[in-house]
Amino acid sequence: MSLMLQEIEEQPQALARMLDGCAQQVRVLERRFAVERPESIVLVARGTSDNAATFARYLLEILLGIPTSLAAPSIATVYDSPARRKHTLVVGISQSGESTDTNLYLEKAGAAGAVTLGITNESASSLAKLADEALSVRVGPEKSVAATKTYTGQLLAIYLLARALGARIPEAALRKLPELVARQLESKERTAALAERYRYMEHAVVVGRGLNYANALELALKMMETSYVVAERFSGADFMHGPLALVEKGFPVFVFAPGGPARKGTAKLLARLAEADAETIAIGPPAVVRGLPATKRIFLNGAIPFVPDGPEDLMTPIPAIVPGQLFAAYLSEHKGLDPDHPRMLSKVTRTL
Repeated sequence: MSLMLQEIEEQPQALARMLDGCAQQVRVLERRFAVERPESIVLVARGTSDNAATFARYLLEILLGIPTSLAAPSIATVYDSPARRKHTLVVGISQSGESTDTNLYLEKAGAAGAVTLGITNESASSLAKLADEALSVRVGPEKSVAATKTYTGQLLAIYLLARALGARIPEAALRKLPELVARQLESKERTAALAERYRYMEHAVVVGRGLNYANALELALKMMETSYVVAERFSGADFMHGPLALVEKGFPVFVFAPGGPARKGTAKLLARLAEADAETIAIGPPAVVRGLPATKRIFLNGAIPFVPDGPEDLMTPIPAIVPGQLFAAYLSEHKGLDPDHPRMLSKVTRTL
């Protein structure tokens, strides 16, 4: 079994451990934000961590109404022109905590007046040391180059950050996440068989909307780095504004299709894909996916929790990415590749 698959399977225990282990850090953040509530939030990250930052942008704006943006690190690292950051929370997200441009951006933002927070899996890393505050992703060492448990750990950290800022996310909903992830792992054999069907796939499109747009970015990245599939990724809305022309009969399109506010737009997209006779793989709870006309494959196992105090799809991103992670890992193996050691890549990437 690859390290990637092993680390995918570790996620229920890792998330449960993190919920208990981060309690003190969350209380510290709650006290700080009660006194210094940010007027805006800026997120800085690269790679998989940048996909987690995209999720954070949606979640924090939806639940808190605080303007939230994704940083362009090159503004600080290449052009040496950091913006003034007073009354701003700048959040650096990095698996290793050693991403050169993420750390430099955070350092310059702090010097420009921002409160800085580091979200990292390495508590002794440079990021954790230079940030004003830290939120630890306590999922244990990740050895595969393809990040999986650190991605879901980062998403959980972002839920915890939202709670520290005052978002009404029921603790019971967070406590249910490890169980929901474990239920997705029950689909391993079915997902492995599905991946075998696509072993000759060279091109694909991955689409998501809202809170699950980050998962579209992440699944496409995983297929690119572990299976060398040219995987384009789009929001459901942007996909309808031109890229839809890519689709023809048999073209593979992966669609995240949760319930909630994004459901109506996703259903329209799937209907268009059905008209084109695309090879559509829908990722969503059976109660939603079975009613979608273009669905040819379903590989999300079990229902997604309904959260009465928020949008119906508020808690879907963590369990929804797990079948995608499994699919990417199995696809790599069916292609005769090593998902743990993609060509030209290393675990820590340093760029400026």
